[in-house]
Amino acid sequence: MDDYTPKQQNEDGLYEHYAFEVDKGQTPLRIDKYLMNFIENATRNKVQAAAKDGNIYVNGTPVKSNYKVKPLDKIKVLFEHPPFENLLVGEDMPLDIVYEDDVLLVVNKPAGIVVHPGHGNYSGTLINGLIYHFDNLPKNSSDRPGLVHRIDKDTSGLLVVAKTEQAMAHLSKQFKDKTSEREYVAIVWGNLEEDEGTVEGNIGRHPKNRLQNTVYFGDEADKGKPAVTHFKVLERLTYVTLVSCKLETGRTHQIRVHMKHIGHTLFNDERYGGERILKGTTFTKYKQFVENCFKTLPRQALHAKTLGFEHPVTGKFMSFNTPIPNDMQECIEKWRGYSKHMEN
Repeated sequence: MDDYTPKQQNEDGLYEHYAFEVDKGQTPLRIDKYLMNFIENATRNKVQAAAKDGNIYVNGTPVKSNYKVKPLDKIKVLFEHPPFENLLVGEDMPLDIVYEDDVLLVVNKPAGIVVHPGHGNYSGTLINGLIYHFDNLPKNSSDRPGLVHRIDKDTSGLLVVAKTEQAMAHLSKQFKDKTSEREYVAIVWGNLEEDEGTVEGNIGRHPKNRLQNTVYFGDEADKGKPAVTHFKVLERLTYVTLVSCKLETGRTHQIRVHMKHIGHTLFNDERYGGERILKGTTFTKYKQFVENCFKTLPRQALHAKTLGFEHPVTGKFMSFNTPIPNDMQECIEKWRGYSKHMEN
């Protein structure tokens, strides 16, 4: 299912908040159930209410909630107000700035902060903070001020932000040409067989759940975009492993998708099934231990630790590192203690 020309206002003053084209292989499915898989924070009642108000269109015609979608249907969901993500407002919030000069800055984003406004997150994002503190940030190809790249809401770590048009163009090209360096640290379920390796697999939208991505290969490889992740084991902790992941490409959810693809889902990654016990024993004490780890680290165990790039003006290669945040470090310590106990 692909997006197409969203967020336009029609002659009735309604705005398109969502615009989709149904995949060729889609089987018939009620549109209320279908949209729940593709719109974050949607409930069946909200979708049915939108249909009742005549705000869900298929191929230009309003449909009821029991309409069954078909391959290549063009779906639009409309509302009377413009999409909130287009209404950027500066907000005074603290920014952990690791480095700053006249053309760029490097920010250490805490977990729980969305990088840019989107459906369900219209304020409190990193961009809201950036435009409050910095005037006239250049916009990227997606019309987002300052952003050269992004990381997920519940992933912590480093981001570079452009302050000039030249810096935006130069840095964006480095990410496109794969000359920037990005290293993440992750806790994954299971004990990896190899000390290091590479995962190659085209990544694209999951055919049944738009909130997930998946790996496509073989005859279906063209459904995704090329993605390469290099991993290295840092520490084996019985039923989980601490790994370093270096990105050669930067697809959405890349590490999360690639590690799940090889059977090592990120610890407590709810979207990809890592919030359940995937490895270990059936003992009650072990279950309680894992639950305590989940409470300590209530998010996917992923941190963007290292970021390197060539400065757009000086040409000097710059590298930045940030410590593993407390919640993730505490979880690691818990697993270290458990592993030592198992050894004894």
